[in-house]
Amino acid sequence: MRNTWAITKKELKVYFSTPTAYVVISLFLLITGFMFYVMVSNYSILSLRSGGNPYFSMKLNLNQYIYSPFFANAAIILLLLLPILTMRLFAEERRQNTDELLFTLPTTNTQIILGKYISSVLILTLMIVATAPFVFYPFFLTKPEIVPVLTGYLGLFLLGIAFLSFGIFSSSLTENQIVAAVFSFGILLLLWLIYWLTYVTSFLKGFLKYISFFNHFDNLSKGLLDTSDIVFYLSFAFVGLFLTYAVLEVRRWWR
Repeated sequence: MRNTWAITKKELKVYFSTPTAYVVISLFLLITGFMFYVMVSNYSILSLRSGGNPYFSMKLNLNQYIYSPFFANAAIILLLLLPILTMRLFAEERRQNTDELLFTLPTTNTQIILGKYISSVLILTLMIVATAPFVFYPFFLTKPEIVPVLTGYLGLFLLGIAFLSFGIFSSSLTENQIVAAVFSFGILLLLWLIYWLTYVTSFLKGFLKYISFFNHFDNLSKGLLDTSDIVFYLSFAFVGLFLTYAVLEVRRWWR
């Protein structure tokens, strides 16, 4: 565990000694903050317009009009930004040939992977927690349902750790950071959009729905807590880390 934490601290120091963490966190907060402001403004306008229509006013739901679409859009922003966060973790080591040093240290592949992974998960956690001030601001003015907000945050975190695991795997395959980021983004986007195929084909419909990131996240963003969704993301994160482990094992034996 000590070796894992040492690698985590080293990676965190690299994140914050370069613009990477600052740029990714700032972009995430800027975009999500703007989206939340627009959604709250639209909801306020709809509320004013429905003042003379009690039936329509009763249909206005803060969670449906603000929080569910907010978390769905925030998930897409994570899909765009997290490959940038992970692209250098192994690719830069290979480019600078410092991965050879890692292999000669008294550390296992598991410790190396977990150390790098935990550092990126901590950055992800910081990004998500930093949205709390504006996300929870409406709670001082009205009474939205707390459960969909909490499950939405849980969904963002689980989705993020799944994205990060595959980003690390992509980074372990190449020494080019751009290639790692593009490959990671392309596969994750495919797994996000594959749900659309269920509308045009019945072939393997159940399987396509299950492997779709969107399908599982949509439930959580609406306040539906299902253990199968949690298991899906944790399993995907495990698979990504396992594939990274396999790549490192091959390189360790062939070096």
